[in-house]
Amino acid sequence: MKATRSRSSARRDNKETVKPVEDRIIGKRKAALRADKSNKKPAKNAKPAKKDPNKPKRPPTAFFVFLEEFRTIYKQEHPKVKAVSAVGKAGGEKWKSLSKAEKAPYEAKAAKRKSEYEKLMAAYNKKQASSDDEEEAEAESESESSKSQVNDKDDEESEEDEEEEYEDDD
Repeated sequence: MKATRSRSSARRDNKETVKPVEDRIIGKRKAALRADKSNKKPAKNAKPAKKDPNKPKRPPTAFFVFLEEFRTIYKQEHPKVKAVSAVGKAGGEKWKSLSKAEKAPYEAKAAKRKSEYEKLMAAYNKKQASSDDEEEAEAESESESSKSQVNDKDDEESEEDEEEEYEDDD
């Protein structure tokens, strides 16, 4: 009869022969992920920044512009199909089967929406920059006013001290 080794002992043997992390050859994607993760350490209990509701929405790609139209057609042809995944799969297959000439109008619409988005983002960024400048100016003026208030209080106290000293001299 042949003696069998348990799985745990086999794992231990494998762990002993495992090369150090630096010596291992890894794929491009894993190496890139590890490099990214090593540079950025997530802070504990860090919450993601709140999204600005006024920020313009990113424009859809040509595929999503196509899918908007395809959804309505697909739902008319298949009224009983309620699954979103079915519509997405059918749309993906149809998109792959389209030629470049058939995709061109959707790509043109996507490019138009992208240019509109860029204009909106430029206006949004200008507005954000101007509001940031105003906030900084307000913060500076508040700090200056608080400094002057503190200095006024110090001046008053020093005047009172001088008066007391003057009275003590009399």
